[in-house]
Amino acid sequence: MSTVILGAGIVGCSTAYFLSQSPRTQAQHIHLVEPSPRLFASASGYAAGFLARDWFSSSVAAVGALSFDLHKELAEKHNGKERWGYSRSTGTSLSEDGRLGGERGDDWLREGGSRAEVAAKHEFGGGEYPSWLTRREGGRIEVISEDDSTAIVDPLRLSTYLLDECRQRGVQLHHPAKALSAAKDMRGELSSIRIVSEEGTETDIPCTRLIITAGAWTPRVFSTLFPSSKTRIPISSLAGHSLVVKSPRWTKINEERGCHAVFTTDSSGYSPEIFSRVGGEIWLGGLNSSSTPLPNLATETEIQDEAIEQLMQTSKRLLGLPDGGEEDLEVVRKGLCFRPVTPSGRPIIARVPDAKLGDRFSTRGEGDGGVFVAAGHGPWGISLSLGTGMVLSEMVEGRTPSASVKSLGL
Repeated sequence: MSTVILGAGIVGCSTAYFLSQSPRTQAQHIHLVEPSPRLFASASGYAAGFLARDWFSSSVAAVGALSFDLHKELAEKHNGKERWGYSRSTGTSLSEDGRLGGERGDDWLREGGSRAEVAAKHEFGGGEYPSWLTRREGGRIEVISEDDSTAIVDPLRLSTYLLDECRQRGVQLHHPAKALSAAKDMRGELSSIRIVSEEGTETDIPCTRLIITAGAWTPRVFSTLFPSSKTRIPISSLAGHSLVVKSPRWTKINEERGCHAVFTTDSSGYSPEIFSRVGGEIWLGGLNSSSTPLPNLATETEIQDEAIEQLMQTSKRLLGLPDGGEEDLEVVRKGLCFRPVTPSGRPIIARVPDAKLGDRFSTRGEGDGGVFVAAGHGPWGISLSLGTGMVLSEMVEGRTPSASVKSLGL
């Protein structure tokens, strides 16, 4: 059996990571295919890396809890703090006018809301106020995470670690390469995927198990491989700009007391999200747009200067000197990534029924074949990555998933 995973972002790499651990699947028969000239050039490299255990709706809760526990376990076993910046994080909600609160729901992201709206509220303990957050008169901050229920990672370093582990086990990476078509054998069953390299060389990879983890590009990949299918994967893209800065008020000494996540609102109409991370970095984002078109490749994104300027103004107000003195924040990186979102706000983790593939395509029986999709995680792709990877690897092998995904089908 040969498995082809289209999309080598954090979900694809997580799936390959767990699948290559299984005695039922030979690692050298797992193929990761990634078209972007630079790896992790979208959300897997530019997202904040916030992790939560219990901030999900009932349909996603089991995967969310499993994934959070897997993140913690992986970090403990493989020195995650040093290797990819894993750290406990305290989730907080900041109001600059003293008012707190918000509506709950799966669709807060596209409505310009904050993920703080899906969390519980708790009293803020003394000494927990983020050292890097500017205190202003009338401002109020409130803890919205239970003890040890939220954490943070550097998604780029975690994604890189997962891929490196996969390749050491024998998983094959085709990069940059694009999937062109799917072929079937004399029985009409999926048998291979044709890919083309950046140089134009075409190769047929044997494939009985196909996994599409291409993020916001998932619908395009599916339609390319199965052009006769009437099924449309209900995933669209949501562009999000971000900044990574360094502040003299966030140092290694501060890190020993743990990181913070701060969710707030802005008078200009968006909901800033700010995360301190191990390594002296502070990530700021929350400025999203559904009208920014999805490029053909993640590396073809064009950062909008006006969006960055808006984030800069927010950073100066929330992270800068309270007396308006000379600016002392250092901009480390400006980013733009595209999150895959669904109309329901829930991800898709499912096998595509053969009847939906079109052109009389079929696949082998459970455990030996199938076409699977895992995408649409919205702002939770990093948090849900390991759980999704484990569950998907189990589904591909015909095993009972470690968490229920019955409500996450097509």
